[in-house]
Parts: sequence; structure tokens; C-alpha cells
Amino acid sequence: MSSTREIISYIAIILIGVIIAQHMNVVVSGSMEPVFYRGDVVVIEKTSFLGLQEVNPNNLNVGNVVIYKATWFNEPVIHRIIYKGYDSNGELYYITKGDHNSVQDPAAVYPEQVEAKVVTTGSSLWIIPKVGYITLWIRGL
Repeated sequence: MSSTREIISYIAIILIGVIIAQHMNVVVSGSMEPVFYRGDVVVIEKTSFLGLQEVNPNNLNVGNVVIYKATWFNEPVIHRIIYKGYDSNGELYYITKGDHNSVQDPAAVYPEQVEAKVVTTGSSLWIIPKVGYITLWIRGL
């Protein structure tokens, strides 16, 4: 009986670890400095996680920091929404920009491109400093 409880507790720990890991993202560039830096980890809410919508990509606001599938870059981008508008077809879109960058991103971001939003409390982003350096090293980034 004791070994069954032990196995169940190990499985629970592994599942909790996987869920927590899926809600963290390692920052790979300096485009958002000084808000967060390369190697920091940000805590995120996903637009789709195991069939659940933790954040609605249609209800984002100027100031939110999002992770999205860029049309102009082959990796997900993590930048701040600086404008929210509607195109000529009436479709919602966002303009994003890295806080450290001098210009906005080269293409509009539509809700279906948004993968996640960085969790905030008030105006503070949830950041774990420098924890992601090992991931960057392993990935060769």
C-alpha cells in the first residue's frame, strides 16, 4: 500500500512539474530590456493549454506583453502591445514592439498568432531572473 502511494506521489510531482514548465518561457534576446533580460524566465498564461483558454487573444490591451508567432521571424517573439486596432476588413490586430527597440515590429499581429501573455500583478510582470541561462547554454543560444 505504501509503495502505491509513493508511486502516485511521484506521478503527481512529475505532472505538476510539467504543467509549471509549460507556463514558463526563457527570454532569448535583449529586445525587452530593462524590463527583463536574456536568460530571465517569464511566467505566462497560454491561449490554448490542454484545450483550455487561459487568456483570450481577442481581449488583450495596450501594455500587455505577449508571445506570438511572427510572420517576419522564425521563432516566437515576446514583445509589448503598443497599439490595438482594426484592419480594413474589420479584423482586430495588434502592433508590438520590444521596449529596447527603437521601432515597432515589421508586421501586425492578429489574435490567432498570439500564443501567450506574460502574467502580471498590477503593472509588474512575473519574472524569475537569470534562471533560464542553463536552457540558453543547452540550446546553444
